[in-house]
Amino acid sequence: MSTQRTTGRRKQAVAAAAVVAALLSTAACGGGNDDDGGSKDGAAGFNAANNKVAQASLAKKGGELKFAGAQDADSWDTTRGYYGFMWNFSRYYSRTLVTGKAEPGAAGAENTPDLATSTAKITDGGKTYTYTLRDGITWEDGKAITSKDIKYGIERMWAQDVLSGGPVYLKDVLDPKNEYKGPYKDKSKDKLGLKAVETPDDKTIVFKLPKVNSDFENMLAMTSAAPVRQDKDTKSKYGLKPFSSGPYKFESYTPNKKLVLVRNENWKQSSDPVRKAYPDKVSLTFFTNANDMDQRLINGDYDLDANQTGLSPQGRTTALKQHRDNLDNPVSGYIRYAAFPQSVKPFDNEHCRKAVIYGADHESLQTARGGPIAGGAIGTNMLPPSVPGSEGQKYDPYKAATTNKNGNVAKAKEELKACGKPNGFKTTIAVRNNKPVEVATAESLQASLKKIGVTVDIDQYDGAQSSGIIGSPSNVKKKGYGIIIMGWGPDFPSVQGYGMPLWDSKYILESANNNFALIDDKSIDGLFDNFVKELDDTKKTEISTEINHKVMEGGYYLPFVFEKFINWRSNRLANVYTTDNYSGTYDFVNLGLKK
Repeated sequence: MSTQRTTGRRKQAVAAAAVVAALLSTAACGGGNDDDGGSKDGAAGFNAANNKVAQASLAKKGGELKFAGAQDADSWDTTRGYYGFMWNFSRYYSRTLVTGKAEPGAAGAENTPDLATSTAKITDGGKTYTYTLRDGITWEDGKAITSKDIKYGIERMWAQDVLSGGPVYLKDVLDPKNEYKGPYKDKSKDKLGLKAVETPDDKTIVFKLPKVNSDFENMLAMTSAAPVRQDKDTKSKYGLKPFSSGPYKFESYTPNKKLVLVRNENWKQSSDPVRKAYPDKVSLTFFTNANDMDQRLINGDYDLDANQTGLSPQGRTTALKQHRDNLDNPVSGYIRYAAFPQSVKPFDNEHCRKAVIYGADHESLQTARGGPIAGGAIGTNMLPPSVPGSEGQKYDPYKAATTNKNGNVAKAKEELKACGKPNGFKTTIAVRNNKPVEVATAESLQASLKKIGVTVDIDQYDGAQSSGIIGSPSNVKKKGYGIIIMGWGPDFPSVQGYGMPLWDSKYILESANNNFALIDDKSIDGLFDNFVKELDDTKKTEISTEINHKVMEGGYYLPFVFEKFINWRSNRLANVYTTDNYSGTYDFVNLGLKK
C-alpha cells in the first residue's frame, strides 16, 4: 500500500474522530437529554439506557421487534455459537439452569435461576453442584424439559469433530482427561455416558467435578449449557433450526439474509422468572454494507443493531448531529490491542516487545479507534473494567495514558539497544480487512514506529478466516506476523473467563488459537491454577490483579483502548438497558415496543 494512500486514510480517521468528539461534547453540555424524560420525537435521551433502564413502564405486549445486523452468527446452535450477540439473542429460544440477571450494569452479570429453582447447592468442598428443575418448563411441542435434556445438551460439546466452534470450558472442567467421546460415539444405550453429570430423576441434575473450579456456575450460565433434546438433534444442521426451550421459536431462517422468531405457544410465563417476552415476533435482517444498515436504523426501519459493535463512523456522525437522544455511549467489556507472537523474531526478546510499546503513540492509536468517547480511554493494561481485579487506568506500567501518551522515543531506543537491535528492525502487522478501524489503527502504529527505526508492513487478511490465519501459530511464523491486532471481551466476568484463553499455555492451539503471544510462563499458569480452586472472592480478585501484572510486565501486549461504543436504539423501544453480562451492550431478552 502506498504511503500517500495510507496517510490519506489516517487523516480521514483523525478527522472523523475529531467530528465525533466535538458532537459528543455538545451532547454532554446539554445538546441531548441524559435521563428518561426523552425528547420531543419520543427518543429516551442521550445515555438514558447506559447502565440504567430507559422507558421501562412503556413496554407493551405485541408487535415485531426488528433487529438489523452486518454479520450473521457463527452458528445459532447453542453448542457452537461463540459470538457475544449470538449468546444474547439465543436467550429468546434457549434457557439454561442459571443465567445473568435481566438488570442493567454490573447486576446483569450476576447469576439467577432460570430452568432451576435456585442457584446451585454446592457440597463436597466445591466439587458437587446440585440443581432441581422448575415445574412447567417445556419444549416448543409441549413436552417437559428434563435433566437428561440438559445433560445431553452439555455432552454435545465433546463432539468437536461435528460441532466445532463453541466454548469448551465445561468439557475441560468436567472431563480434564478427555475420556468421554461425546454423544455421537457414546456406546451407552441412552447416549448419556458422561460420568461427571448425574440425572437421578427428571427433576434433578448433579455435577461432580474432578477438581474444584470456582467459576463453574458461570460456565453453566453460558448458552453452551442449554438443553438439547436428543430426538431433535440434527447434529451439524441443528443451527439452522434449533428446537426451542424459550419463549420464541424459529419460524424461518435464511443464512446471511434473515431470521424470524415467533411466539412459542407452549412457553409459560409462570415457569420463567427472567423473560417477559413482550414482542409477538422478533426478526433479524442481515446487511452486506454497514453504512446502509446504519442509515436504515436512523430512518426508523429497524430498532437496533444485533451485532452491537457501535455505529460506523459515517452513521455515528449523522446520528450525533440529528438524533443524539437515540444514542448510548457505554464502556464495553472489550480491550483492543496488539499482541506480539514470540515465535516471530525479534519478539522472542521482551526488550524488543517493550520497544514497540514505548515507541507507540497511544493518543494517535486512540484517535484511530474513534477518540476517547467513540473509541474509549487509552488502554494501559489488559484487564477490562468489568472483570474483578481490574484497576482500570490506575495501573499504567508503561505510562501510556500520562507521560508517554505520545510515545517515548528515548525509552524505546534504550529497549532496542537492550534487545540487540539498536538500529531498529522490520516486521509485519496482521490486520483484518473487514475492520476499517483496525486498519486505521495499524496505520497509526506503523507511523509512530517509524520514528524509532522499526519498519512495518501491513498485511490485511480475510477477517472471516481469522482462526486459520492468525489462529494458526505455524502460519503466523511462516508469514512473519510480529504484531497481530485483535480485541477480546470476557466469556464470563472473571480472569478465567477473560484471560485464560489468551495467557495460559494450555490454550496454545494449532488452530483457532487465541494465545497469539504464545505465552508459556509457569508463574502465570500457576496463578490460573490457584485462581480456579480459590473459593474466596477477595482472594480471587487479588490473584486476578497479579495475573494482569505478570502479563503486562512481560511486554506481551500493547493495549490500545478500554473500548467504548456509540449504540443506536429506536424511538419504538421500551425497557432498554446495557448490561455487563454482554460486555456493556444492550440486554436483548426483555426489550419491548412502546405502548
